[in-house]
Amino acid sequence: MVGIARSLAIYWRPGWQRGLRKLYEPFVGPGDLVFDVGAHLGDRTAAFAALGARVVAVEPQPELLPWLRRLVGGRDGVTIRTEAVGRERGTARLAVSESNPTVSTLARAWRERMARENPTFRDVRWERFLDVHVTTLDALIEEHGIPRFCKIDVEGYEAEVLAGLSHAVEAVSLEFVAGGLDVAVACIERLGELGRYRYNAILGERRRFALPDWVGPSEIVTWVTAGAAGASSGDLYARRIEE
Repeated sequence: MVGIARSLAIYWRPGWQRGLRKLYEPFVGPGDLVFDVGAHLGDRTAAFAALGARVVAVEPQPELLPWLRRLVGGRDGVTIRTEAVGRERGTARLAVSESNPTVSTLARAWRERMARENPTFRDVRWERFLDVHVTTLDALIEEHGIPRFCKIDVEGYEAEVLAGLSHAVEAVSLEFVAGGLDVAVACIERLGELGRYRYNAILGERRRFALPDWVGPSEIVTWVTAGAAGASSGDLYARRIEE
């Protein structure tokens, strides 16, 4: 409960939703379909729904689901899926951090690296492990349709999520974390296999883009591999360009 209380204080504080709606408004509009992969406590789902989108919110952590249902489950157009997303359907082992549920992850190698390479993870512990059902983005698309926007925040498992996608989604956001920036590069490479994209980034939990212009894949890879402007974490945004 301490970890959940911390997340509630951060992601449901006054004014947070207003900032999220402003951020996502260029990407999401009434009637659009959005996938929120790694929905956590649903703050992004709430923002997407407030913009009029239909939202498929995917979250595998059982302790978070009652809160997710309470906070966003009753909103029009919101569907909650109690599973993880990966490269293929099946099961996988989720490492759960009870004090920091935002960093629970399926990515074992990433988890082991973070304690060594990212100082903000120095005190993080993953106390519990549980097997969760895994679906794919393609399976979600088969059931719900192709989303206009797909937000992926799954603690080092983002490239595995994109490995289960064979459609060029119009816009995507992907978390990156210092110490695991190779995951972001793998995501950029995978998106390049699916379509033509231009990129920008947000550092930490800011609400403005870090780069003055949207750039191509080679430029964003250079920016990421140079250290992503020294950010401990952030999000890459990708917008598809018409062929």
